[in-house]
Amino acid sequence: MIDFGRLRRAPDIEASNLAAYDATDTYLLDFAAERGLLSGAITALGDRHGALTLGALSGGAEHVRSHQDSIVHERALQGNAVTVGFSSDAFDQLPLSPEVVRDARTVLMQLPRGLDALDELAATVAVGAHPDTVLIAGGRVKHMTHAMNDVLLRYFDTVEPQHARRKSRLLVAMGPKRDAAVQWPKRQHHARFDVTLVAHGAVFGGAALDPGAATLLDHIDEFPDTPTAIDLGCGNGILSVVLAKRRPDVHVLATDVSSAATTSARLTAVENGMQDRVDVRRADGLEGIPVGSAPLIMLNPPFHLGAAVHKGMAERLIEDAGRALAPGGELLCVWNSHLRYRPLLERIGRTRQIARNSTFTVTATRA
Repeated sequence: MIDFGRLRRAPDIEASNLAAYDATDTYLLDFAAERGLLSGAITALGDRHGALTLGALSGGAEHVRSHQDSIVHERALQGNAVTVGFSSDAFDQLPLSPEVVRDARTVLMQLPRGLDALDELAATVAVGAHPDTVLIAGGRVKHMTHAMNDVLLRYFDTVEPQHARRKSRLLVAMGPKRDAAVQWPKRQHHARFDVTLVAHGAVFGGAALDPGAATLLDHIDEFPDTPTAIDLGCGNGILSVVLAKRRPDVHVLATDVSSAATTSARLTAVENGMQDRVDVRRADGLEGIPVGSAPLIMLNPPFHLGAAVHKGMAERLIEDAGRALAPGGELLCVWNSHLRYRPLLERIGRTRQIARNSTFTVTATRA
């Protein structure tokens, strides 16, 4: 096996309490290797920074198909492949679709924390992989629930839990139900803003109305009137679409690192007839946006990095917004009140509070 210690998270957030692999990665690979399952067509799902893909290749797999929801994780895999000496020809990075699991006999999966994300992943494997495929899904014990077994049993005949090892556990699913009904993406209408949201399983909040986004949109009449706006970390696209519907002359650029999010935001725009005024781009923050060019940026920042509560992503996004804001431009931000992001915002410009309650704070920061 490769030296996992050589793997890095970059260009993802790096910190002393964040690693590029964990005990689940090594357990998944060891289990598959011991049972002779690292040959033939291999798929890695939820591979984060590339440990599963590169570990499978070093364990004898001739080729691996990999799906990583985040563009940052895709780039981390590419960088780590160079570090440990694998050509990019050794693996394919593909969207979540039947193609990523086509004819796979072994699927290695880092379990997502959300059951909706797991449902869509399991459905994709069941209807797209080989009838004899073995799905080996693993996670940290503290983040696993019995409901995960139930989700897998919707799409597989058997699910066999394995003994825990180093605080990780595996679920081995066999007998894919190839006629299972795939229910993704999902749609939900919200009369409060007269918007229909469309979401794939891995999108934060799904097609529900995120309370933070709703709190920000309650103050939409206080947003500056600008010809263009950016929805940074767009998720299912609610901020972009509601702004476009309320202001017929505005054009919105919605960006997110997540393929599930950007695909969902595009579908949300189409569902609401806003596809001509909402452009969606999968990107790491505001890469490609010229310095000092954006008159309005909307941001509902995440406060998790995987399973860890960490302000690093919010800090990166706020700094990115500060770089992109035009002189006099504004960043409209909503955040969990207990996280105290005000000092981060003050670094990029004069910040005023628009609203605050026990859960959320809405601020406007002027460059």
